[in-house]
Amino acid sequence: MGAGSGGGAMIGVLVSYILILAGIAWWASRESRSVAGFYVAGKRLPSWVIAFSANTTGESGWLLLGLTGMGYLVGFHALWVVLGEVLGVALAWSVVARPFKEFTDRYDAITVPDYLADRFADRAHWLRLVSAVIIFTMVGAYTAAQLTVSGKAFSSFLGMSYGWGVVLGAAAIFLYTSIGGFKAVAYSDVVQGVLMFLCLLLLPIFGIWKAGGWGELMAGIGAIDPSLLLPMGEHGFSLMGAMSALSFAGIGLAFLGAPQLLTRFMAARGRREIGQGGVMAVACIVVFDIGAVLTGVAGRYLFPGLADPETILPVMSTELFPAVIAGLILVVVLAAIMSTVDSLLILASSAVVRDLFQKVLKPEWSERRFSWIGRVLTVVIGLGGFAFAIGESRMIFWFVLFAWSGLASAFTPVVLCSLFWKRTTRQGALWGMIAGFLTAVIWVLPLFDSGTVAIKNMVYDLYEMIPGFVAGFAATILVSLCTQPPPGAGAFMDDVKRVVGGPFRAARSKVAEHG
Repeated sequence: MGAGSGGGAMIGVLVSYILILAGIAWWASRESRSVAGFYVAGKRLPSWVIAFSANTTGESGWLLLGLTGMGYLVGFHALWVVLGEVLGVALAWSVVARPFKEFTDRYDAITVPDYLADRFADRAHWLRLVSAVIIFTMVGAYTAAQLTVSGKAFSSFLGMSYGWGVVLGAAAIFLYTSIGGFKAVAYSDVVQGVLMFLCLLLLPIFGIWKAGGWGELMAGIGAIDPSLLLPMGEHGFSLMGAMSALSFAGIGLAFLGAPQLLTRFMAARGRREIGQGGVMAVACIVVFDIGAVLTGVAGRYLFPGLADPETILPVMSTELFPAVIAGLILVVVLAAIMSTVDSLLILASSAVVRDLFQKVLKPEWSERRFSWIGRVLTVVIGLGGFAFAIGESRMIFWFVLFAWSGLASAFTPVVLCSLFWKRTTRQGALWGMIAGFLTAVIWVLPLFDSGTVAIKNMVYDLYEMIPGFVAGFAATILVSLCTQPPPGAGAFMDDVKRVVGGPFRAARSKVAEHG
């Protein structure tokens, strides 16, 4: 669908949505004039905001185009992604969030590198510097992947060129993120999250209805390819099938410690908000993921033979719905993109402004000046991802997962050890970050057979986050056992545990009641 009344209706919906985001950015800009205000909204966000913001940030355009495309391609085998992500989100909110919030509040940390540097008394700033390099590398790849979604979405919905789709998506994101900072990001995530929730709740229901009901859909899918109905997919109950399922489920591990998600816990106004937000977050991720897979499955029956499976959601939207509804679904796709890119840009900008300028170089600048530099850097960093996205359209599902795994492998093992193991040391954390990151990256690089075969290809396509986690934990633990933890770290952790309580029960301390 391109020009004409249909295209005009979709453009009208899109313009209205952009104006809403601009309004949120203007409203939030008044509280983004300090470093803490710009990067963690002054640590005053309520439970419902952090719940939607964490999930929309973690899912991104990968959910609406990538996971629906994977449902189209492999059928019910993609439900292993759902299992992994639901478990990851549940564990993140029940086990990680409250102790992480308590630690970061005590250190007055506003970034994950900030927390790690204080937790391990890293006065040489090596943890900050290594973190900045890793964040910049992966944020560039991640942002490029999300803007690729933008190009595909505009091309599929409005018929415009891929390149102009990337330009328009990038312009909207850079505008409201640089103006409103983290508060604008978080509250716009709520709007975006609600839209994504409604879309992925209603679209698969409508798709199944158009297919003639559940029984008709299952019969039709079975006739197209019986392996689409199998939990292990085309590989069946074989080693390859098990490794594929493990790789899909492993995607959810990142929710335990990816820095762009941990920032949400840091920005909560108290630990009580985390307890309330966890239920909403789990319910939301269930609808998100199951809805995406079922949309892809229904789309495989309704529109078989698509050249690009990742266009199934735009195709279903434009072919099955009136232009206004299709315009709303276009907005949902853009919402998914924006909810992740804005967080990644804030994350990368904070690595420079907070962790490099403010904490390492320490220039005599005002808080307002630091926040303005953060705004400019947000756009500059985004332009780097834009440069990668504009030239080539990639397979979104795997490209996003590469960047997702690099960030998670570097930070999650180290963060978990820092929260729950007293013997973790500065050297262990540093080498754990490096080992996890390099393993995840090297796993997918073409190294063998004249540079065309990667380690991943030789190990049943095992998802790179899994060996990245193994390497990260191994390096952190082994190096920590050979070095000394910071003085007082054990007593400090015991006090945090006393205040926060166990992972699955409410804190018993009176202090926690006011957390």
